[in-house]
Amino acid sequence: MTEQFIIQSDSSNIPVAEERLFHFCQEIHVGRYYSAVGVAMIQALENAIEHGNKGKKEKKVTLTFGTCRGGMYVEVADEGEGFNYAQYGSMPKEEEQGEGIFVMSQLADRLEYSDGGSRIRMDFFVDGIDPAEACERTAVLRCHNIAKATVQQIG
Repeated sequence: MTEQFIIQSDSSNIPVAEERLFHFCQEIHVGRYYSAVGVAMIQALENAIEHGNKGKKEKKVTLTFGTCRGGMYVEVADEGEGFNYAQYGSMPKEEEQGEGIFVMSQLADRLEYSDGGSRIRMDFFVDGIDPAEACERTAVLRCHNIAKATVQQIG
């Protein structure tokens, strides 16, 4: 099962994508994973709109939701030129870019870039997620958010 749709490159369209994802997750009976998948999708959308399409509202972002062996995937493609995605992934330091990529890498079981970085596919293996791994992911994200909040309070 696959669903594909296009939105204008405007952050006001993110709720439309969230609603479509919610219904897709319900339809394939993985609604309890919607939050994790949704947060990762929002990060990918924000990156596509802001960095890929450079905030140009006339450009488009293509989203694809689908089922795959063991779960589901979300693919986000922008009309930008791509970027050097190999330099991102670990927890970013203060004021460094890459926070969204870090979050996606913690929530998705697999990230795959194509088209020079203008397309990302995130696989979520929801059929057999290991509870210990889920707790570890949550702990990493919680630490990241605490560190970020501390920096904002000091600044």
